[in-house]
Amino acid sequence: MRLILHEPALRRVRPALEAFGPQLQLVVVDREGTIACEGQALDTDSAQPEAGWASNDGLRGGGAARALFVSLLKSRRLDWVQSGAAGLDDPVWAQLADKGVVLTTGHGQAISIAEYVLANVLAHYQRLAERRAEQQARRWTRLPFREISGKTWLVVGFGAIGQAVAERAKAFGAHIVAIRRSGAPHPAADHVASLSDLAGLLPQADVVVLAAPLNTDTRGLADRAFFAAMKLGSLLANVGRGALVDEAALLAALANGIPEYAVLDVFQTEPLPHDSPFWDHPRVTVSAHASAFGDGQAARNDAIFLENLSRCLAGEALLYAADPRDLGR
Repeated sequence: MRLILHEPALRRVRPALEAFGPQLQLVVVDREGTIACEGQALDTDSAQPEAGWASNDGLRGGGAARALFVSLLKSRRLDWVQSGAAGLDDPVWAQLADKGVVLTTGHGQAISIAEYVLANVLAHYQRLAERRAEQQARRWTRLPFREISGKTWLVVGFGAIGQAVAERAKAFGAHIVAIRRSGAPHPAADHVASLSDLAGLLPQADVVVLAAPLNTDTRGLADRAFFAAMKLGSLLANVGRGALVDEAALLAALANGIPEYAVLDVFQTEPLPHDSPFWDHPRVTVSAHASAFGDGQAARNDAIFLENLSRCLAGEALLYAADPRDLGR
């Protein structure tokens, strides 16, 4: 099998790949986008991979990402691509699926994103910015704070990320309501509902976490009506995709006081424009689509890729096959 991957990923998993022996031929894309196989220079036409590992090392764009994805799209032999990303709404994934390529996703970022959500909810509930200000002013002020225990968390999208968020919030004593496409029960959820139930659940939710894939059902999900239904004092966290949220409606809702606070890791336009009102909004936390960048994420995604590579070479079923409904069309 001829496998194309990014050079930084190869450095991490080289011993594991070498263990597959001659059944694996490596096509390597370096940081500048140069392609080579066993010392021979290739281009996007001649690479012709049968499989691809689109690790997060190149998913942020640039020459490396272009070289890898163009090679994948031009390949006449391609059967399978493993993505390091959880979401597959970029048009390139639909183009690959249209070629008949099997797509599998990574879930290694679920823990990182869940910790990000918990950290930001705790920071708001515990009033950490105010505590720091009181410390710097040398004021001995006892600030009351909110507890996660007993609060209702509505997790919209209950894949690996939503489940990881729920497991951690539940450990703090939160009541978890999950919006899950399958409707199947899960140990981390006290109640499972469908997207059609959302309007009736928002008024009871203290924390609303958007972890859903972007598709025709979820685009613009958090709109004017969504925010009008939210609870006084509630917090919104979006770690899914920016297009899940009508940003103008969110700004208007924040001005009206509901939600009380928003934690936003993703936006409709990225990077977030310099003149965006979110940057200096007093009740918004902005991060640069970076909630997945925990120090354990790469190793977890590498392990998933290696397991799927082993399965592919053995002719076995692959883990985490992409749902066609999540290809952003």
